Amino acid sequence: MAHIRRILARRSLPLAVLLPAAAVMAAGPSLASEGGGSAPPTDGTSGSAKPTIVLVHGYWADASGWDRIVESLQAQGHPVVATANPLRSLSGDADHLAARLRSIEGPIVLVGHSYGGAVITNAAADIPNVESLVYIAGFAPDKGETAFQLAAKYPGSRVTDDPSAPVPTALNAVPLGGDATNVDLYLKPEKFGDVFLSDRLGATRTRVLAATQRPATAASGNEPTQAVAWKTVPSWYLVPTDDRTIGTDNLRFMAERAKATTVEVDAPHAVMETNPDDVTHLILRAAGDSRPSLAKTGTSGRTAVLGGTAVLAVAAGTVIAIRARRA
Repeated sequence: MAHIRRILARRSLPLAVLLPAAAVMAAGPSLASEGGGSAPPTDGTSGSAKPTIVLVHGYWADASGWDRIVESLQAQGHPVVATANPLRSLSGDADHLAARLRSIEGPIVLVGHSYGGAVITNAAADIPNVESLVYIAGFAPDKGETAFQLAAKYPGSRVTDDPSAPVPTALNAVPLGGDATNVDLYLKPEKFGDVFLSDRLGATRTRVLAATQRPATAASGNEPTQAVAWKTVPSWYLVPTDDRTIGTDNLRFMAERAKATTVEVDAPHAVMETNPDDVTHLILRAAGDSRPSLAKTGTSGRTAVLGGTAVLAVAAGTVIAIRARRA
């Protein structure tokens, strides 16, 4: 159950030391859900015309990860596009999305999960008909920041349990040729349930999701953000309180900084898989609420999760150690 209240100001922990590397961010869950159901109807953002809702997946998934969400949104009468995200480079992925957005007439609600949040942050900056941004356990970087840096700001990620490992222990790196850091990153099947799903789905479903994951390049998570749409476009944010991929406190930090209307739910990083109703409801709020000021923020209760060490790390032989310390 989601509880909403204002975000409490928090002290900033020291930035982790980041060496050139590769690592982890996550993707979008997939179509089936144990939660089922749909959210209440809502009107569109511009008069009687309902906005088009564009859904962008992240690492280790594809557009089918939105299937249950698409069904619920379409049942409310919204046009929906679950677009493909190439997962090759942040700038290239953002350009690919921006081209798709320019082909859509009328208001747009743009939704990104995980790394997809970084993509929508860059892509929407020059698209005037994007009226709302919705981050579902997603990155909301500022200019010059990378996804991997943000995932290391506070503890919480379980992408590796050995900071000295040449490749993060939860990942497989597949060389693509040329530069040693030119690799595709896969989440190991035996780590998938813990890191991506927080052990909240059965073994059969977990194996299916692990087998159908799509990889992302290490370069995509190491490329700095160039444009920041959340500074000019009102934002909504869903924070899972048991996120073991990016880390719950890293998500809270980004939601607070963006002054997003924020809801927290007891869920894993793959919140679309376990809590489709909560995801759908927040998207419908963004599509139907009156346009808020950028200063409006509403958040649910927060339980600090500062234990553990978040480490992201290397591609093909380059060691990357990221250490987060308590304030």
